[in-house]
Order: sequence, then C-alpha cells, then structure tokens
Amino acid sequence: MKMIDINLIRENKEKVIENIKRKFQDEKIHLVEEIYNLDKEYREVKLNMDTKRAEKNKLSGEIGALMRDKKIDEANVIKEKVSKMGDEIDALTKKEEELSAVIKEKMMKIPNIVADSVPVGKDDSENVEIKRFGEALIPSYEIPYHADILAKFNALDKDASGRTSGNGFYYLMGDAARLSSAMISYARDFMIEKGFTYCIPPFMIRSDVVTGVMSFAEMDAMMYKIEGEDLYLIGTSEHSMIGKFKDQILKREELPITMTSYSPCFRKEVGAHGIEERGIYRVHQFEKQEMIVLCEPEESEEWYERMWQYTVELFRSLDIPVRQLECCTGDLADLKYKSCDIEAWSPRQQKFFEVGSCSNLTDAQARRLGIRVKSDKGNYYLHTLNNTVLASTRALIALLENNYNEDGSVNIPEALRPYMGGKEKIEVK
Repeated sequence: MKMIDINLIRENKEKVIENIKRKFQDEKIHLVEEIYNLDKEYREVKLNMDTKRAEKNKLSGEIGALMRDKKIDEANVIKEKVSKMGDEIDALTKKEEELSAVIKEKMMKIPNIVADSVPVGKDDSENVEIKRFGEALIPSYEIPYHADILAKFNALDKDASGRTSGNGFYYLMGDAARLSSAMISYARDFMIEKGFTYCIPPFMIRSDVVTGVMSFAEMDAMMYKIEGEDLYLIGTSEHSMIGKFKDQILKREELPITMTSYSPCFRKEVGAHGIEERGIYRVHQFEKQEMIVLCEPEESEEWYERMWQYTVELFRSLDIPVRQLECCTGDLADLKYKSCDIEAWSPRQQKFFEVGSCSNLTDAQARRLGIRVKSDKGNYYLHTLNNTVLASTRALIALLENNYNEDGSVNIPEALRPYMGGKEKIEVK
C-alpha cells in the first residue's frame, strides 16, 4: 500500500523532493532519502534470499541422487548445509518483511505527484479563480442570515439538537426539510440522466478502506470511529464507493465505471467550533449526492473536466451563480493530483463560498487499495476521480439566499417543483 510508484524514488528522487517542496511539506523531504536507502537494502536482501533459495533447491536435488547411490555420508553433509541455509533464508525472510513494513509506512506519507498546471500556493487563500457562471447579483433589499430565513419558516431547531446531540447538529423541519430532500433527489436524477449508476453504499467502513482513500492527517481530522469496532462513519460516500473495488482486478471493457451515490456524511470538523455555529454552514452531519469515476489513466483528465462541469450545470439549473476555483498546491490533500472547488454566490455576504469539490487522484487510491486492470501486457493501476454533486446544507444555504424575496418568501426553482408537490414558493408562516 503506497501513494506513488516506488520506481519514481528509485529513478527520480529529485522529482519527488521538488513535488514535496511545491506542497510546502519540507518536513517530509528526509523520508525520500530514507526510503531510497531502505529500498536499496530491501532489494539486496531479496536478491540474497532468492540466490540462497535457488542454491538450496539445487542442493536438495543432489541429496536424492546421493542417497540413491548409497553415498550416505556425502548426503548428510549436504543435508546439514541445506538446514543451515534454511535458517539463513528464514532470517532473510524476516528481514525482508521488516524492511517492507517500514518502507510501506514511510511511502504512505509521500504525497501524490501534483499536476504541473496546479498553481503554487501555501493554502486556500492562494487558490485561483478560473471562471464564473451566472451573474452574481446583489438585490436592493437585505438578505438575512440563512438561520434567520429558516426561522421565518419554523424550519430550524438547534436548541433541541443541542439537547439530543450537542453542537454541530440540527433539526430541519417542514418545507425547508422537504426542499433539502428535493435537492438531493433532483441531484440523484440529474446524474442518472448523465449515465451514472445510482448506488446507496455502506455508511461505515473499515480502517484499511479509510487509509486507502485518504491520508492519516485527513482521517484524524474528519472521521468518527465506532468504539470497540474496526469501523468508521463515512465523511463522504466516495470513501465506501471507491472501497467497493478494493483488491479487485477489473476488465478493461468494464471501464469507465461511473457511479453516483447518496449518503449521510459525518465529520468531526476539528477546529471549526464557533464558525457560523448558529446556522448549518459547518456541521457534523449532512446529506450528499456524490459522483465517482474509475477509468483508464489516459482518460482521467477528460473525466475531471466533465465532472466539475456537471456540478456547475446543476447549480445553474437552481438559479445559483457559481465559480470554479483551481486549488493551489498547499490546499491539495496528499492523494490529489489536481482539484478544483465549485463555490456558490452569497448575496448576503457578497462573496462566494464552497459548495463542492472535484478531484483527480490519478492512481494514488488505486495503489493503496489494490485496484487494478487486467491487460495482455500485465495488470496496471487505474485512475480514480470524485466530485460533489450536491451537499445538502451548503446547497440549501445557497438556494435560500439566491431565491429569497423581499417579502420573506423563497422561490422554489422550477427544476425542484416536481419534488415539492408543484409548489412555487415557501411562504412565511
């Protein structure tokens, strides 16, 4: 299980080091030299072991011939030699396993190679706007905070959720709850019409799947662990969707695999306390429609462009202006080759905020999870991509603000009306 091909460290250490520097992770540079030296030792041990094993097999064959010729003493000498070699091979095997485990542990910390086109920057403040879609309007009347809009409809109860569950949870009720479900259902049908297979995945996954789809740092910051079980609540259905193919060898004719999935999502949101706490912007639980693609390596760039555009198309169909932001090197999670955020316009704040993220992970997840493609020339790792179709809470905020009327009502976009019993507005009660 590793993030990059170890051959890259064997043949081009400088490229790996330069990539680490581009991501502002200089504290990891020493790992490259350590892995290089450990791998060199590993290969020497393996060669020695293979040589001794071949020699042992040859000598074992000689014993039989000597015994047939009644050369008992000579056979016994060789037997002793073979026995000694067996002990040496056992020691080398143990050494090989130890080195392999250490190399694996260190390789897991080396980030995926980032695309050359990714802008260099330390954090999300240096992400680059690429394009806007729709006109970002500022109405002549004031747009209230989304929690206050929901309060007009008696739709949000965080006092009750505080009593049942603590901070970061919420009760969503009435037409607003129905609207949230309508958006999820619409997003599901939108992706099915794009040719994606709909799936409801497991909402808990084992640790070996978690470490297969994300870095240790992300895991600690996001995932809730089930006490006494090797199970984690998913932070996004992408985790269990990619995990579905763990240790599988797929046929080329099965590719591309395109799936869209519904799930609740559970996130610790470490360090987020106090940020928009009164509303539902940053919460421990929400619902999401996700999309994933497993494809041939040469097709992943094309799929990446297609996937983020689906999200733009969906939000524009809900009368929500959006923009695409290219994520800089310092804002990329370790497994990502490239990524972009889709941000929705907030007329209240007069700025954009994140509602989704699209990522190309090349073969990083496939390597860690052992997902390969069968070929006449040997098996190889495929590429994986994921993208948010719609996350319920963020999308609801964007919809409420961009469809808010001066009288306090909220227009229901035409695309959602079939899911809302034909309703055109949510009225103040």
